[in-house]
Amino acid sequence: MERRDFIKNTGLAAAGIGLSGLTMPSAFAKSSANDKIVVAVMGVNGRGNGMATLFARQPNCEVAYVCDVDERAMARTIERVGQAQPQKPKAEKDFRKALEDKGVDALFIAAPDHWHAPAAIIGCAMGKHVYVEKPLSHNPNEGELLVQAARKYNKVVQMGAQRRSGTGLNQMVADIHAGIIGEVYMARTWYTNARGPSTFKDAPVPSWLDYELWQGPAPRRPYKEGLVHYDWHWLWHWGTGEALNNGTHEVDVARWGLGVEFPTKVTSLGGRYAHKDEWETPDTQSISMEFPENKMIIWEGRSCNRFRSEGSDRGVMFFGTNGTILNPGGNSYIAYDMRGNEIKNSRDATDSTDTTNPLSGSGERLDDMHVSNFLNSIREGKRPTCDVEIGHRSTLLVQLGNISWLMKQTLNINPTNGHILNPGAAQYWSREYEKGWEPKV
Repeated sequence: MERRDFIKNTGLAAAGIGLSGLTMPSAFAKSSANDKIVVAVMGVNGRGNGMATLFARQPNCEVAYVCDVDERAMARTIERVGQAQPQKPKAEKDFRKALEDKGVDALFIAAPDHWHAPAAIIGCAMGKHVYVEKPLSHNPNEGELLVQAARKYNKVVQMGAQRRSGTGLNQMVADIHAGIIGEVYMARTWYTNARGPSTFKDAPVPSWLDYELWQGPAPRRPYKEGLVHYDWHWLWHWGTGEALNNGTHEVDVARWGLGVEFPTKVTSLGGRYAHKDEWETPDTQSISMEFPENKMIIWEGRSCNRFRSEGSDRGVMFFGTNGTILNPGGNSYIAYDMRGNEIKNSRDATDSTDTTNPLSGSGERLDDMHVSNFLNSIREGKRPTCDVEIGHRSTLLVQLGNISWLMKQTLNINPTNGHILNPGAAQYWSREYEKGWEPKV
């Protein structure tokens, strides 16, 4: 149905996209660990397809709705999920309509970045728990709003930073905090890929696509061939570049291991170096973050040159006063002393050999553990391993890197809340929205 009819029929006309006028029930702990959790899935053309099936395979979990603006993707995922659970889920193009079902407990979001926080805020306001893929938000203001929404409606909100639930990664961080390599003061993180050039051409909107709903909160722009379903990542209007697309994962692990929160300074360099095309975000980028505790994080992104670093196409290295720890992208880690001698080797044989696979880049086992943590957090009424506030702080770090790159300045940051002190930075803290679609809490 048309958006205006949807709002009218659901009584939301006065509340806008944020649904701020509704009184929603508070979070609940399921009455027993055996109670079924019913999920609606939003965005299934890529990663969401595999994740929908993973949810369906969880004990006492049912995928009741598959929601996507692409009719073809929705049909494929319905068939796939139907093979993983006793019944096929229903098709519902507009996820908000699915959330009207009082039997739905949770929303999983794998839509484009510009939808992440607005959809999650709607989910919380409509009484649902939310698992939202990284990045948590398109801009810092959205991240702060989503934290507010999760707390206001008392909902479990998990960001898809799968490593936070990894048994190996949790042991690695415990070892770091216990002093296995002394006092840690630096983390170097990286991501590499071999992406080719992108082209965007004027074209009519395909019959299978609801482009109006795909744009959602973003101000309207003409449809272009090549935009849907992936290369929107490289245009600021909808995407957030490689820094948030993939850097969020390793920077989150780095922040976790170092035990840091907000930085004092952030600097970024780079550009679109590998190809001459319509990319707006950098394909080659470095982000340096300094913290009050005399600690730092460096992220290096190479979207178009997949030469591996430390034998891995993505990863994190921690440097301490007594040694080094390497996490090569998955659930494994190796600790070395100051002479480079191996002192601990915790290898997970299930780690994926291709950590850049968009369907399960960190290995299906990490995804499984993270989804299980989300569902158990709902049942037990507790916060998940990558709670919304954790997700916001890690996402903010790479957002600050992008803002530094856009402003061509080193950013001075308030270490108590992560806000930028540089004059002129406010324009990058939020964004313009299509009228009537502004997120509210």
